[in-house]
Amino acid sequence: MPTPQMPPAHPFDDDKLHEECGIFGVLGVQDAANFVALGLHALQHRGQEAGGIVSHDPEQGFNSARRFGYVRDNFTSTDIMETLPGPLAIGHVRYSTAGSKGQTAIRDVQPFFGEFSMGGAAIAHNGNITNANALRRELIERGSIFQSSSDSECIIHLMARSLQRDIPARMEDALRRVEGAFSVVAMTRTKLIGVRDALGVRPLVLGRIGPEENSGWVLSSETCALDIIGAEFVREIEPGEMVVISQETGVESRRPFRQKKPRFCIFEQVYFSRPDSILGGRSVYETRRQIGVELAREAPVEADLVCPVPDSGTPAAIGFAHESGIPYGMGIIRNQYMGRTFIEPTEQIRNMGVRLKLNVNRALIRGKRVILVDDSVVRGTTSRKIKEMILDAGAAEVHFRIASPPTAWPCFYGVDTPQREKLLAATMSEDEMRDFLGVDSLKFISLDGLYRAAGEAGGRNNSCPQYCDACFSGEYPVEPADMIEKGFKLKTAAE
Repeated sequence: MPTPQMPPAHPFDDDKLHEECGIFGVLGVQDAANFVALGLHALQHRGQEAGGIVSHDPEQGFNSARRFGYVRDNFTSTDIMETLPGPLAIGHVRYSTAGSKGQTAIRDVQPFFGEFSMGGAAIAHNGNITNANALRRELIERGSIFQSSSDSECIIHLMARSLQRDIPARMEDALRRVEGAFSVVAMTRTKLIGVRDALGVRPLVLGRIGPEENSGWVLSSETCALDIIGAEFVREIEPGEMVVISQETGVESRRPFRQKKPRFCIFEQVYFSRPDSILGGRSVYETRRQIGVELAREAPVEADLVCPVPDSGTPAAIGFAHESGIPYGMGIIRNQYMGRTFIEPTEQIRNMGVRLKLNVNRALIRGKRVILVDDSVVRGTTSRKIKEMILDAGAAEVHFRIASPPTAWPCFYGVDTPQREKLLAATMSEDEMRDFLGVDSLKFISLDGLYRAAGEAGGRNNSCPQYCDACFSGEYPVEPADMIEKGFKLKTAAE
């Protein structure tokens, strides 16, 4: 019987950068899998292709369920959730990795499970292992048999080959061999484990649920997923930290990696994270609003209306409007019920373009000089269609203001990014992009402006950047070894 595969992503969703996954784990509550399902629902923006949950019950052992599609469609029925009993569970939502869209098999859906001599363990991973190809070749040569195409499975095989005497120690051993950017949630029969790589590129937070004298523990990619289950935010897992959590001993902190200067992904602030999350002690919404303020200062323009490209451009548009004094208006309305399987994407439907997802508020737009605020420009295809819609509605002028610097380099740390030659900013200057989009003006926030909005008053420290901004700067804090092996060229001094 052929392996079921996920249908291709919706044809109008290919002009944004996509986070590849979100992770969530709960220990110490009855029916932990139900809490994990709620947490994954709150993290659905981080991965809409597939999801999985593994739970452990002292009597029934480990159980798992993995499905394609949305959490709401798969992990809300009693029939499925009753197969995932126990006080300990972890879960994962994902996008496919770069280059594999439409080719994902159910065996690639996390969490992954392994049985070791000291008991079973499951693991879910957010990010990307940049030396996964080399590790996979080495492990296969030594007899490992892989069941998936996911780089995350390397961690399970490295754990199996470790000589350490318990599973957390084996995980430490395995992760020291791994390069790249990753946050991990894992579980044994009695423990919940969370890890961030030494640079802390991808997020991971710790929460507590229930009364303090008998509380359970939660690990999550974002704080917004703690809110949905009524958990209290405790702290972020620190870069390079591993926490091993049990009901008996609470939270034990370990340091498996050599300490490095943190380089958290700045695009989490721009787009990936939900605006109601807290990152680095800062409100994501407030950072995005401040991006709009900085953008208005850097790139003012005479206009009649500031309009967000929903939904990701909204906070920055609010900040831009407040700083510039130009009225804010919802000139574009998003169809909130547009699903990826709404209708078979025939050629006629494809030609409708973004009109299936977005509609112009004609009464507001007509005759106005409009500033459109969006989070990023990737290929530029969607931006051109939105501009055409605005002009068709009778706008006098269209000005784009972008709440991130030009995206000129692919991300190899857990973000689904097109090949570099498909990134508009990799082949065009700002003026050339303006002409390609056919707008009256186009301006991006500067890298320094983005850093100021994120709380770095002095802007970017060019000798030692405070964030990972490789998609803008081409400066990769971890060498993408697998991609270099495939022929990817790093940034040269001339660039």
